Amino acid sequence: MVADYFNNYITLLAFILTGMVFLSLVLFLCRLVAPRNPIPDKFTTYECGMIPMGMYWSHFHVRYYIFALLFVIFKIGTVFLYPWAVLFRSLGLFGFVAIIIFWAILFPGLLYAWKKGVLKWV
Repeated sequence: MVADYFNNYITLLAFILTGMVFLSLVLFLCRLVAPRNPIPDKFTTYECGMIPMGMYWSHFHVRYYIFALLFVIFKIGTVFLYPWAVLFRSLGLFGFVAIIIFWAILFPGLLYAWKKGVLKWV
């Protein structure tokens, strides 16, 4: 009985080791076969074939980073909402309370971002 329990872990370990060996082999072959021709043009910024002009470092307003983080947060919310909706009847009251708590944690973040004007495209 204990052997059956650990058999699943042995299978998982075999898959992980196989993946690591395969990854190492592929990286080694890429390193072996890849051409090496270091010229200074390879270290310049690529701008659609044009020679870069001016400063190569540009700053973006923090609002765009916050918007991206909000997108990721609410995309995660959507990913969790779909399986919850599929299993809604079988989860019962516990599932309903769990999703309410989950959205109660995320919703103030949306309100804060809205209040700060992050969601406005100016």
